[in-house]
Amino acid sequence: MTQPPPFTVPPVLIALVAVIGEQVGRLELSLPPERQLLLRRTNRLRTIQGSLAIEGNTLTLEQVTAVVAGKRVLGSVREVQEVRGAVAAYDRLGEWDPTKREDLLAAHGVLMTGLVDRPGHFRTTPAGIQRGDQLVHVAPPAGQVRALMNDLFAWLKATADHPLIAACVFHYEFEFIHPFVDGNGRMGRLWQTLILSRWKPLFALVPVESLIRDQQAGYYSALNKSNQAGASTPFIAFMLQVIHDALTALDTTPQVAPQVTPQVARLLAALTSDLDRAAIQKALGLADRKSFSQRYLQPALEAGLVELTLPDKPNSRLQQYRLTARGRNVSERG
Repeated sequence: MTQPPPFTVPPVLIALVAVIGEQVGRLELSLPPERQLLLRRTNRLRTIQGSLAIEGNTLTLEQVTAVVAGKRVLGSVREVQEVRGAVAAYDRLGEWDPTKREDLLAAHGVLMTGLVDRPGHFRTTPAGIQRGDQLVHVAPPAGQVRALMNDLFAWLKATADHPLIAACVFHYEFEFIHPFVDGNGRMGRLWQTLILSRWKPLFALVPVESLIRDQQAGYYSALNKSNQAGASTPFIAFMLQVIHDALTALDTTPQVAPQVTPQVARLLAALTSDLDRAAIQKALGLADRKSFSQRYLQPALEAGLVELTLPDKPNSRLQQYRLTARGRNVSERG
């Protein structure tokens, strides 16, 4: 590679890398094999649902689970096929080498089967990223894609940067190049997970994609800030914080395991998908709205176990509630 991708790692990010390293070490020692097996199964589905939701797929975690089980769900043919492709790709994660372009193309072929005309091939036409009516990024010309990707893989293979940093840089540069007609966001997140899981297998259990879904505006903002800065540093900072949060949610050691009341525990168990207040009360068999709010909902919100789906519009009639990553972790522990 003629020159490495532009980025810097300020002291605050070096410190965060060290903290994440400590988290990984603690989790490797504290998670028993049976717990890891359960997390691998449940978090893989959350990872897939979260990554697809970022791209506009409307299927819930419950529906994704049903698709994987071979059941019919109420959803478009394309959305169901997106789930099937993602499941197949994540199931084969252990087969691919993150430093090989051929493996990236093979992964895209699996992920996007039935969704694009030529899955597993770089684009041959211009591409850009649009948010609503606004064009926010014009990708490099199609004729440069192969050379840019070859350079990126050469850097990844040779870099001495910490894998946490390298994975974030690759993810950003991949999105900047936008090498495929479609599926670039899904592939960038998949490949970051692959890079990290080659460093520490624990990352195969970590649903980073679902946290990105929960912070989608921040994800796009970090990409845009890096585009404007001409360096991936803002994106690295965002992703490291997401990884830290995902590991914190997995950590079952006493200092991060909150105590919950029986009422909050019942609420967490009832939130199997995004639900509005009335649906949660019905699931719990509660008629008194004030009691529900004071004893169930507010304590769960204040503990960071439940969050609003429309945080900027707390009083919206469309408001629903969902488990945070920490809330899911507490709910699984029962």
